[in-house]
Amino acid sequence: MTPPATSLHGTPDAPLLTVRGEAEIDAEPEIARIGVTVTARGRDRRTTLDDLTRRNTAALDLVKSYGDAVEHVTTGSISITPELTPHGRGERVRGHHGRLHLTAELTDFTALAELTTRLADLELTRIDGPWWSLRPESPVPAQARRQAVHEALRRAREYADALGTTVAALVELTDTGDDHTRPGRTPLERGARRTALAQPEEPPRPLDLEPPRLRVGAQVTAQFTMRPPRV
Repeated sequence: MTPPATSLHGTPDAPLLTVRGEAEIDAEPEIARIGVTVTARGRDRRTTLDDLTRRNTAALDLVKSYGDAVEHVTTGSISITPELTPHGRGERVRGHHGRLHLTAELTDFTALAELTTRLADLELTRIDGPWWSLRPESPVPAQARRQAVHEALRRAREYADALGTTVAALVELTDTGDDHTRPGRTPLERGARRTALAQPEEPPRPLDLEPPRLRVGAQVTAQFTMRPPRV
């Protein structure tokens, strides 16, 4: 038998119940993403560009040397910005500042600590991250959504039971929030920037980058019709 049509607030013959379902699942991260920014500064544009290219090549070669541990590398846009003399007439250029950014995604977290340390030791190189996440095809977010739906149904049945009735049919199901993962960002445990050009006397120790557990969540709102309460 088809339930009778209901208004936004239901009817006496088909009361409407709205509940919310939430779920959170702890999961191990699958991907670590780091950002690498190389810079250069010089009196003329060509020298600045050459230095920037050389440093970017050194960083890129270092990242690629880790083979399968690095799943994806993306090179961003390059910028060469003239620096004008702060005082004086006219547009007198006193130097140029170059910047180039690349992003690396790693699946081997043991290699991540060593690579991050070695990148931070390169001249005029800045490291940001790591940012931890799941793979796009990970089943964990779908599992969280299913649990949220089950939680909404459980609540609806509990409310219906308290009213002396039962759930009749689902009217509407709304995803009230995108899948969220926490913590979405974990900064390096110590500064990973090197501005001195001289090489260190001894190799630096790898950073301690312990991957955190991610908390994946989902939220839904569900509307159910209920059978008329027993009098």
